[in-house]
Amino acid sequence: MAVIGQGHFAQAAVLPAIEALDDVELTALVSGSPHKLSELGDRYGVRELHHYDDLDALLAKGNVDAVYIAVPNDLHAEMTLIAARHGVHVLCEKPMAPTEAECMQMIRSCQSRGVKLMIAYRLHFEAANLIAVEMARGGEIGEPRIFSSTFAMQVRENNTRIQPRRGAGPLYDLGVYCVNAARYLFRAEPTEVLALKASGPDPRFANVDEAYAVTLRFPDERVAQFTCSFGAADRAHYEVIGTEGLLYLDNAYEYAAEMTMRVQGKHGLKERTFPKRDQIAAEIEYFARCVRENIDPEPSGWEGLADIRILQAIQSSARFGRSVPIEPVRMTKRPDLGQEIRMPGHPTPPLVDVQSSSK
Repeated sequence: MAVIGQGHFAQAAVLPAIEALDDVELTALVSGSPHKLSELGDRYGVRELHHYDDLDALLAKGNVDAVYIAVPNDLHAEMTLIAARHGVHVLCEKPMAPTEAECMQMIRSCQSRGVKLMIAYRLHFEAANLIAVEMARGGEIGEPRIFSSTFAMQVRENNTRIQPRRGAGPLYDLGVYCVNAARYLFRAEPTEVLALKASGPDPRFANVDEAYAVTLRFPDERVAQFTCSFGAADRAHYEVIGTEGLLYLDNAYEYAAEMTMRVQGKHGLKERTFPKRDQIAAEIEYFARCVRENIDPEPSGWEGLADIRILQAIQSSARFGRSVPIEPVRMTKRPDLGQEIRMPGHPTPPLVDVQSSSK
């Protein structure tokens, strides 16, 4: 596997995850920074060190079976198309791409070359979220009716997430988690959205919005509401309220923290803590299995497209100040407890020329 992009997430999570797996070999690093390539190449014993402009030449050698794409959102499609052209399988970070058109291009290109395309929804393999799915669908809280979530952080000045790039801002980087969680907990696709966006005088938000507040209508008159923000204190939780109880998950979207679940249901109050685990190693292990055994991944390109279609509808609703209908993407697979993979957590390694995106 080659890792394309050596930002904070790649260094803190992706590279250590691959190193922890016995059956996946890190064979190449791609970055625009020679210093990062030199330092990380020495640390992980990687000799194939390449600039983005050399990606075609690297993949043409035939020594890379798959790539992990961890570059800014507006580059996902370009890197995927290059990999597909060389028959190289793709594990691409979410959000899949800024637009539906790019998502479809990625899907079609990979299909035409017989390439596996998986979108890196790490929570589809994580115990707390998958147990929440089972609780919601198993009747412990009755029929799930309301989903409510907040995902917020104080973004650092000059971070890539707030640069004037397509697919930047809190909706794509944070809101996608809330949308995806609502979809896998309700086991359905939303049909309508009403949203608003907000930005204050903070100079960090000169090029992107500060926050979005969103209401999604699901079939059977169920409702999902969430707020995502780059200008508020760290928060990452959701609550599912059913006809006979409720489920609450704290740190629901985090990859470097323990999670706490509380369920008030038919069998009383239950609380459980889930320790920090290596979610990225789990998803890479699953992806590698799909490649070896010729299995179509569950979080496929269609899963990524479904979220992007919703995000674009949210943007339209906020822009025009009215509700917007959503044409659902027909899904045949959704995450369930059978996909749980547990890998031990690891400390954050030394970082090279990067900082966390939050203060």
